[in-house]
Amino acid sequence: MSGAAPHTGRAAVTLGIALALSAQWIALRLSGAELAPHVEALLAGTGIFGAAFLLSWGAEVAQFDIPQALALVFLALVAVLPEYTVDIYFAWQAGKDPTYTAFATANMTGANRLLIGVGWPAVVVAVWATTRRRAIAIAADHGIELFYLLLATVYSLVLPFKATLSVWDAGVLLAIFGFYAVTAARAHVVEPELEGVSEVLADLGVAGRRIAAIALFAVAGVTIMMAAEPFAEGLLATGRRFGIEEFLLVQWLAPLASESPEFIVAILFAVRGKAGAAMGTLISSKVNQWTLLIGMLPLAYGTSSGSLANPMHLDSRQVEEILLTAAQSLFAIVVLADFRFSLLEGIVFFVLFATQMISTSPEFRYYYSFLYLVLAIGFVTTRPRVRRSMWALLRGAPEEAGKD
Repeated sequence: MSGAAPHTGRAAVTLGIALALSAQWIALRLSGAELAPHVEALLAGTGIFGAAFLLSWGAEVAQFDIPQALALVFLALVAVLPEYTVDIYFAWQAGKDPTYTAFATANMTGANRLLIGVGWPAVVVAVWATTRRRAIAIAADHGIELFYLLLATVYSLVLPFKATLSVWDAGVLLAIFGFYAVTAARAHVVEPELEGVSEVLADLGVAGRRIAAIALFAVAGVTIMMAAEPFAEGLLATGRRFGIEEFLLVQWLAPLASESPEFIVAILFAVRGKAGAAMGTLISSKVNQWTLLIGMLPLAYGTSSGSLANPMHLDSRQVEEILLTAAQSLFAIVVLADFRFSLLEGIVFFVLFATQMISTSPEFRYYYSFLYLVLAIGFVTTRPRVRRSMWALLRGAPEEAGKD
């Protein structure tokens, strides 16, 4: 019992902080206080940050009360909800004002590239810092995620040539997500492993954990719905006020508010000796973002514009950003095809991501797209195990990927 009290105390403090972050924005919004754009963006983003933690804990606890076949779909939807809400706001506004189209694609591409360029490297660096291990072994059953991520990535390479996001694209990407969810639900029948806040809430008993999960979802949902528009518009106004390009603020700062909790949780898993689970979570998140999130954008746009038949037209910069994001995704799949992620590979991902910030010229983004594709081809041609795994994925046999 002596160890349980400090554990419970830490969980209570953590939960209290997340609740306070969400509550401060709800209180400010209800008070009708007038805030400067940069202050509004900061406080709304902080509210989303806290809500993302609440959602993750509520979703973990809810696994005990949801049939396994539905749990994965539910968790996937919850995982992308904060990012999804902000991005859908931009897509909805784009249906009325085409200038918002750029911001919808900026937020989506930024979220995806941050996940691979920062999230994945952070996990392997955390493992190395705590154990001096230079690689993470990833469970072979994550071949399912890699297979569906490969399908979505191959399809996404078509989007730059079309220069549109249409209801047809939504149908394809959402179908990929649906098949992924059903397949993964059948394959991953395991008892959820909980730690920290979610573990303490699960110990409250059936009635207690259900009430706690509902309360967390309610607070988080209200916060996100009340914060999405002020956060998005606050970022745009901040850019105009301080002479910072709005596109860049939306692309990099907006995803940080919604994805930082996921990164933190993954790093904590890695530090506690569950690096494989941490990487598995982030890989699954990548599948969700590259299918569900993108697929919902043209639906929101079409509904707002008055007809689902109206596609989102992408300008040259958006085309470049989607191509670069798709090329990074393909390289990531190839690197993980042997179900091993090394410190060196993590550093390469981060360096490639960080150096993209040097220039925003179209040529620079095309150069990096080409570099990612060349690296992917190089890995396949020089590593026999990777080549065999990629062939297994292409044949639709993810269970064979990574086998010698």
